Amino acid sequence: MELFWFIPTYSDGRYLGTATGGRAATYPYLRQIAQAVDHLGYTGALLPTGRSCEDAWIIASSLISVTQQMRFLVAIRPGLSSPGMAARMAATLDRVSNGRLLINVVTGGDPVELAGDGVHLNHTARYELTDEFLSIWRAIMTGEEANFSGEYFQIKGGKLLFPPVQTPYPPLWFGGSSPIAQQIAANHIDVYLTWGEPPQQVAEKINAVRKLAAEQGRTLRFGIRLHIIVRETESEAWDAANDLIKYVDEEAIAKAQKVYARLDSVGQRRMTQLHSGSREGLEVSPNLWAGVGLVRGGAGTALVGDPDTVTARILEYAELGIETFILSGYPHLEEAYRVAELLFPRLPLQNLPTTAQQQVLSPFGEIVANQDFPKQQRTAEGASK
Repeated sequence: MELFWFIPTYSDGRYLGTATGGRAATYPYLRQIAQAVDHLGYTGALLPTGRSCEDAWIIASSLISVTQQMRFLVAIRPGLSSPGMAARMAATLDRVSNGRLLINVVTGGDPVELAGDGVHLNHTARYELTDEFLSIWRAIMTGEEANFSGEYFQIKGGKLLFPPVQTPYPPLWFGGSSPIAQQIAANHIDVYLTWGEPPQQVAEKINAVRKLAAEQGRTLRFGIRLHIIVRETESEAWDAANDLIKYVDEEAIAKAQKVYARLDSVGQRRMTQLHSGSREGLEVSPNLWAGVGLVRGGAGTALVGDPDTVTARILEYAELGIETFILSGYPHLEEAYRVAELLFPRLPLQNLPTTAQQQVLSPFGEIVANQDFPKQQRTAEGASK
């Protein structure tokens, strides 16, 4: 199992739908989050994309030199750049980061935003363009000379002179719930992502995509994008969830839902249907809470509970085939530490940092009375917290 975190390049805060407790996405703050991700042992972090965000490629590039091992999941946008240009950008960032780049393929689901960027295609056409884009991009990244004649791209002699570190190219990640999106995943993608839907719905998507990939002679890995609200007790966790939206009023909900209604994203529609813009019945599955989605697009659900309960819910998704969890919490800096403290010891993670027992520079926790090291609490499984 791998856990990723999230770098909020648009803004952050303690509450949703208000400037109270808000934080600007300044570079020093984003650097703090990235360095926390790096030394706590997360595999990496997702950087969002869209006109409300700082540019993911520039932010990721700026964070390479201040981190050591974390990986950066950065978006390419078919239709906003050519396959050849996107290939050169990816190869360069992969080289200068020494192979720490992952590619998130984002077709886009907001016709208004896309029109502002010069893309005037309907949902199906955008995914057809994505299919052509990835065919060309993959060919160029593997060292082939790309010659392609399609509906959306005419490429003659496309090539890459400086290859990436990773072979054949940085892994491709992608999320899409429509049938055409799932077919594209089966054709091209290495890791298929889903938002945090109830386990039964996630299982249906995994089975559908896995079957499509098998028909192409391919196998995929699977990941999920979720918020996390974990506290030492169940009641504290639910109090924190309710506290997160305590400033969200009906006007904010209505305004947000109006925007989401114009989107032609099937995934966003599925997220919205979980709560239908209502505060009633936000626990849509045991410990899966849809309150975030009242005013936030995209990932709108959170796992809420004490460490053992949240761990059990994560393992339920893992049993369905989910290997990678992209998590986030508000505010993202403090919650990165909280999740690492409360969940990491309970999960079968691949890449936790280790501390040599005879070379302790600083204890985990404050020294008691200036002389005694703090006790190491242990979980039921025997792993140190």
